[in-house]
Amino acid sequence: MIRYIRRAAAFCLLLLMALLLNAARIQVFQADELNDNPANRRRTIVRYDQPRGDIMVGKKSVTGSRNTGEQLSYERTYTNGPLYAPVTGYASQTYGTTLIENAEDGILSGTDPMLAPVPLWNEITRSQQPAGNVVTTIKDSMQRAAYDGLGNRRGAVAALEPSTGKILALVSTPSYDPGRLSGTGSSVTDAWRQLNAAKSQPMLNRAIRQTYPPGSTFKIVTAAAALDTDVVTDPDAYTDTPSPYVLPGTSTTLPNEARGCEEASLAEAIQVSCNTVMAHLGVQVGLDGMVEAVRKFGFNDTGLKIPSGVAKSNFDTDMSDDQLALSSIGQYDTTATPLQMAMVASAVSNGGELKYPYLVDRTTTRNGTIVHQNNTRSYHQAMSPGTATQLQRMMVDVVERGTGSNGAIYGVTVGGKTGTAQHGIDNTGTPYAWFISWAESPDSGQPVVAVAVVVEDAAAKRADISGGGSAAPIARSVMEAALRG
Repeated sequence: MIRYIRRAAAFCLLLLMALLLNAARIQVFQADELNDNPANRRRTIVRYDQPRGDIMVGKKSVTGSRNTGEQLSYERTYTNGPLYAPVTGYASQTYGTTLIENAEDGILSGTDPMLAPVPLWNEITRSQQPAGNVVTTIKDSMQRAAYDGLGNRRGAVAALEPSTGKILALVSTPSYDPGRLSGTGSSVTDAWRQLNAAKSQPMLNRAIRQTYPPGSTFKIVTAAAALDTDVVTDPDAYTDTPSPYVLPGTSTTLPNEARGCEEASLAEAIQVSCNTVMAHLGVQVGLDGMVEAVRKFGFNDTGLKIPSGVAKSNFDTDMSDDQLALSSIGQYDTTATPLQMAMVASAVSNGGELKYPYLVDRTTTRNGTIVHQNNTRSYHQAMSPGTATQLQRMMVDVVERGTGSNGAIYGVTVGGKTGTAQHGIDNTGTPYAWFISWAESPDSGQPVVAVAVVVEDAAAKRADISGGGSAAPIARSVMEAALRG
């Protein structure tokens, strides 16, 4: 009898060991697979079991959380949702996250290991810390100036601090309220369907995710290339450019909307925006020289993040001379985001050094302890300091005596460049109006802001009047807000 009892005990011990080994296998080796299984709602329930962290503009939160009393306890709320949607993105229990809500999701949801009191705490305890906060670089007054300036028109504004790369305003219109997508149920799915079906594309972040032909604002890049490569050694000297200009290898002539462009100097060509001179200079710089120049400004960079990904601004690397001529005046296949063109203005105003743009100043714990602090870093030396000084003078002339007078601010040194970009079949679409600019502090003489504005539905009677009339006043309002501090 004792022998049978011993056998039964040994068998039970084996079963117990098998159970323990199987439990260890599941908890150690299969835990992640089971956690990630779409049928497992525990992770989702835990994710929404506490309030989400806040996204801050200055000292004020532009987000919040609401207790729904349902299984997914907390859903996202937004203060002035349409104003800040291009910055925050949305955090939806149904459709996921975008923009900062996505890029900083670990901090905002409390799952980032950096929030834990000690290393590996979350992994060992499989717990979730109180959500942290994200402090942006945005200035509320500038964001509002850009948003109010665009009004009901389709367009975008990007503004940078040239010395640091901080993004001070990021606006896209028309916008939407991301709070409509926060929860679950038919109201959310209906809102999603309506927003995606809208012809105006309110969920498209035009400031960083939409590229446009930059038109004459791109002439600043071409001018920088011409000066840095010594194709132009004296910006005030006459060029040998005829008007109209025959595109190389073709019988097609490139006209000017402005007068007095025949053999105009580089400085004159920038001031009144001569297509012929700038196209000719682009061809003289050559394809390799232009490609290298645009790279330094950020064109063709597929990895730019602010921390959300930014659409690539394009300048073709393989084209004929006639295509190069058109590309050098911001047409053909040349495209840019508003953020990219703000980077162009920023580099000019900052002595040629382009700082890497960033939107998040720091992330913190719920109690305010800094988890990560973003610091200023150089992106590229876009041009020599001497070239930057010459371009600063030319851009000031555009505002004081040229097409950009609507961007002028009394008592303030402002540099700018207008532009109108043709698009559509045979250029039949309503031109896009552009204005890029920068402003110096009257006290320090240092640049405080660089701005790019694009207005999609701008009426234009001639090339650069549209940029000066439609986009420049918006840029002026944003610069005035920056100067007020």
